Amino acid sequence: MQILGIDPGIRNTGWGVITLLDGRLTHVANGVIKPDSKSPDQIRLRTIATELATVIDTHHPDCAAIEEIFVARSAASALKLGMARGVAMMQCAVVGLPLRELAARRVKKSVVGTGTADKTQVAAMVTRLLAVQAVNADAADALAIAIAAGHETGHETGHDTGDDGGAMTASYPSSRSGDTGSGLERAIAAALAREAGGGTGGRS
Repeated sequence: MQILGIDPGIRNTGWGVITLLDGRLTHVANGVIKPDSKSPDQIRLRTIATELATVIDTHHPDCAAIEEIFVARSAASALKLGMARGVAMMQCAVVGLPLRELAARRVKKSVVGTGTADKTQVAAMVTRLLAVQAVNADAADALAIAIAAGHETGHETGHDTGDDGGAMTASYPSSRSGDTGSGLERAIAAALAREAGGGTGGRS
């Protein structure tokens, strides 16, 4: 299964593509969409939409995952984040790409092992698992979102509350290899074992 992770933001929208196949995580690509900070919001949103469309067209993911809205520092920040998130979600819908929404705590718990991990810890674990340095923190977060989404490759439905037992918001198609929810655990264990043994794993 090939998964696109999206970390939305009107200033920086990170994206990352991974594959989860036969219990192995592999990096495909990552990057960040940076609209012109001097442009009005509608132009920034158009940039996010068009560049994300290019990412989808280039990598043909099977599904996508995006971070849920969280409490922002201000109402204005929340509004702008919501606009960027909405554009990203719409772009996935335009091409019929199944999309999951993941709480930030759920992503951190899946990738690092604790829901209170900071950005530095998330980025470090992404590097360990995929043997690649993301282009920036936003891209690293997007890769983490994609990895966390790989944890639930079955057909669960419901609302993800961010609790350890929360369900996802949408069902995914079956993975290419028939991976189940245990695929991520196997992939993480394999990646860490390769690292301990001096192997590189993944690809840049």
